[in-house]
Amino acid sequence: MRARTGCSRLLAVGAAALLSVAVSGCTSPQTGTEAQTSVIRTSGAVTPSTTTTSEAQQRSATTTEAPEGPYAHTGANALTGATLHAKRLVYVPNQLAGTLEVIDPATRRVIKHVRVPSSPEHVVPTWDMSRLWVNSDKGDALTPIDPATGEVGRPVAVRDPYNLYFTPDGKYALVMASRFRAIDVRDAHTMKLVRSLAVPTCAGVNHADFTADLRTFVASCEFSGRLVVVDAAATHVEKVIDLNQVKTPGATPPNSGMGGPRNELAKGATAMPQDVRLTPDGRWFMVADMLRNGVWFINSSTFTYDHFVQTGMGAHGIYPSRDARRLFVSNRDEGSITVFDAATDRPTTTWKLPGHATPDMGGVTADGSQLWLSGRYSAEVYVIDTKDGHLIARIPTDAGPHGLLVWPQPGRFSLGHTGNTR
Repeated sequence: MRARTGCSRLLAVGAAALLSVAVSGCTSPQTGTEAQTSVIRTSGAVTPSTTTTSEAQQRSATTTEAPEGPYAHTGANALTGATLHAKRLVYVPNQLAGTLEVIDPATRRVIKHVRVPSSPEHVVPTWDMSRLWVNSDKGDALTPIDPATGEVGRPVAVRDPYNLYFTPDGKYALVMASRFRAIDVRDAHTMKLVRSLAVPTCAGVNHADFTADLRTFVASCEFSGRLVVVDAAATHVEKVIDLNQVKTPGATPPNSGMGGPRNELAKGATAMPQDVRLTPDGRWFMVADMLRNGVWFINSSTFTYDHFVQTGMGAHGIYPSRDARRLFVSNRDEGSITVFDAATDRPTTTWKLPGHATPDMGGVTADGSQLWLSGRYSAEVYVIDTKDGHLIARIPTDAGPHGLLVWPQPGRFSLGHTGNTR
């Protein structure tokens, strides 16, 4: 048992059409094993991508109607628009090797190996899911991928794209320019810089998620132990949440000498927030913390800290199941995944991966049956059964696999990262 301690507006959605690239190769379809449910109905709705009658029939045959909620449209096999024509592939950016590897999930073999600009961190789907971007922060570039073919295009010059998100209306790309302490707002079509929002108190700005009403997002400040609350269009910072002063159980001392990203901590920082995800009921932002070894729960209405749940060493990524009843938290330093019950916000079990494992970032397959995670310091990818947590496969990769993307994924539009869809 892990310790637990404690102390809606809407943007209109527009279409975003991006350039396309061309190649080949097919994979076998997956079958659905989970049906979508949701906990809370939110006010307002977002216009989904335009689909044909046959596409709608295909979706209705593989999905179940659900009450409105943040993940009501991301249930098993609920593909729409461009994702209906996407090849089923897994894209792995290898940060240390400077390469992109493409895995066929049917055979679990690497079928393509491409060199990309330096330090590829994440592979991110665009708002309309018609293109994927490989984020190379040190290479100052975004490299496009055509998800219909898997072809990799020519890099586009963009300052320090550690991670990438999109405004809910699809108009702007939000580049997390981590080393510059800035969120660069760019035209989602051309990637031309529109403006830059300085976040001087947010060292290592990198991961984010939006409220249920899509009016506000919360971003993590990895190296300063803070969170910033920002309006959806990224015009101003509404609030800064300082996690450093809150005491939590099982924390790793900041001067522990464990190395890695911890060496970049700002003076006085005792927290190291990573991934941010809204809970299925829309009530909380869950924030994984690699130094506190657990998850913060932040009230999504008041943007205040509420409680903390210890999970395991190096808590890092957060992924909801396709039925929105569970959330999976990867514990990178412990080699485990903690499973949360979305109804109670409490852990129900922890899956320990065999041998040495460093599970980091990834995503759940479209049918919900598998969780794919990169092994950041193990040069491998893990394929995990979401029913019981057993390891299905570990696939060797180049050095430093990071924010891998399992594609396609259900949803009407993408908010960014490795498949934060709604």
